[in-house]
Amino acid sequence: MKSTYKELVKIVSKRLLIVLALFQISRILFFYFNRGAFEPLSFKALLGGLQFDIAAIGYINLIFIAAHFLPGNLKYNDTYQKVLKIAFYAVNLIFVATNFVDFEYFKFTGRRSTFSLITASGMENEIGGLTISFLSEFWYIPLIFVALSILFWKLLGKVKLQKDTQKTTAKAIFKQSGIMILCVAVGLLMARGGFRKKPLRIVDAINYCGTINGPVILNTPFCILKTVGKKGDLKNPNFYKPEELDAIFNPVVETQPQGLPTKKNVVILILESFGDENIHQGYTPFLDSLITQSHYFKNGFANGKLSIDAVPSTLSSIPSLMNNSLISSSYSLNEIYGLPKILKDNSYKTAFFHGAFNGSQNFDQYCKVAGFEAYYGKNEYDGPEAFDGKWGIFDEEFLQYFSKQMSASQQPFFSTLFTISSHNPYTIPEKYKGKFPKGKTKIAESIGYSDYALKQFFKTAQKSSWYKNTLFVITADHTSSEPVEAKSKTNVGKFHIPILFFDPSNPELKGVDEKNFQQIDIMPSIVDYLNIKTKMVTFGKSFRSEKNFAVYYLDNIYHYVNNDFYMAFDGNKALSLYNFKKDELLKDNLLEKDKKTAQEMERFIKAYIQSFNKRVIDNKLTAK
Repeated sequence: MKSTYKELVKIVSKRLLIVLALFQISRILFFYFNRGAFEPLSFKALLGGLQFDIAAIGYINLIFIAAHFLPGNLKYNDTYQKVLKIAFYAVNLIFVATNFVDFEYFKFTGRRSTFSLITASGMENEIGGLTISFLSEFWYIPLIFVALSILFWKLLGKVKLQKDTQKTTAKAIFKQSGIMILCVAVGLLMARGGFRKKPLRIVDAINYCGTINGPVILNTPFCILKTVGKKGDLKNPNFYKPEELDAIFNPVVETQPQGLPTKKNVVILILESFGDENIHQGYTPFLDSLITQSHYFKNGFANGKLSIDAVPSTLSSIPSLMNNSLISSSYSLNEIYGLPKILKDNSYKTAFFHGAFNGSQNFDQYCKVAGFEAYYGKNEYDGPEAFDGKWGIFDEEFLQYFSKQMSASQQPFFSTLFTISSHNPYTIPEKYKGKFPKGKTKIAESIGYSDYALKQFFKTAQKSSWYKNTLFVITADHTSSEPVEAKSKTNVGKFHIPILFFDPSNPELKGVDEKNFQQIDIMPSIVDYLNIKTKMVTFGKSFRSEKNFAVYYLDNIYHYVNNDFYMAFDGNKALSLYNFKKDELLKDNLLEKDKKTAQEMERFIKAYIQSFNKRVIDNKLTAK
């Protein structure tokens, strides 16, 4: 590398280090202005913050890294270098400025701003007045920013490169192109967070600290860049005033149990792709049998179409009402008070089990946010060799490991397990090939295997001391991807799943329940069943409630089931209304024929959406 290239490397390195220093100063100031909201920072947290800063700087400066090493002699031109310096300064300064905005804006949102800060609408008329008010009230922030901007420019210094006298031959251009590509590759490595399986994500901040300090670890430019083009950010529709909104739907529930807490163990089993279309078809003989011994919700509904949606719905009573899951959205670090924290506050030991590779579906990160004390994935599994070669540990062995861990746990405990074997590519152990019905779909055989694994789990569990003092809750995460029957392909059938409660010590908890019951109803139902006194935010309702609704979301459409009716709503108006009990294939649109029902349902779904959006946006998913 010629001396001119060494000079270029020094210039680029110096400039990036200066920006990195500005990011660190921004973090310190952010922490200072919001110090009351955070815990003391650990050394690990500071290192984590450094990683997020480097990633953001990598994203922002990829084009500048390439521009500094452009093949040919143009890069040695004085005018080119001046323009490049100004552009580098301006772009990086704009991103640094977004950190400054959050010095005060964080107090209102409780989280780092995302791309929605740039694309936000609805305040166009007020923005001028608000800007003036902000500048006058927090005059010291723009003053600090101006001072930092001046320092930034001074530190960049002047650039005077000696022109390379070497002729721009094809060989020289090829060599220079290789150097540029190598430098850009380094920038890309910075941007993705180093050598890791997945690029650095917002939710990864939880790996360096608790949820409280997450916003300090992150930086606003990173959050903005990570949410560009994503449609997960919500808007508050403002259909109703606060008092009217709460009168129609209020998710804050304060329980008033009549007796003492039962202190039963709780085990939730989330079965991969066990949609209703697989039940009573010969694929699930054990589950079919268990249903007859359980309180079975015949009209059970998933609150999402992906596995990643099922966990917050089931464990935290938060439905998936946006285009990307809460777990992977810009709201992934919102504070929540779901089953893990509620039961922990009632002296339960809590743990989550998922046989796939650690990090799969972001479940491990979400479990930290949700408040689980322990997470057991493929890495923690200790048992017979049972890797399926692609996805994780086969269900049979992992369920046995699950049972063993609970037997070793202090009671009462709350344990959740998410199965994996009935997930694409539907691999089952070689020794079971041909044992289970293949059916008409690719998934059928693996459903049969997972059902068998479930049977073996219950055989083992029955021998344990904790079995009879346990409430088992079984739900599918979502329906399978290849339904056969026409009714399973409708916007009702697509979400129809089995949900059941089984308590071996309570023969009264048995029978078929015709009410509409969804995953987000599981949390309040367990709290109710265990006689726990608490105050929580739940978008569902207890199985003992007279309410009879379910809400889910798909392809920008809200789907609302109430009593015998199903409505499709686009966020502003109702699109259709059907009596899904009588009209399984949803052929007869009753929107104009039954206006009274349509109006009542539209009123509720508007309030439900507004309440959900506002609480997620404002980070108010806890009842304080």
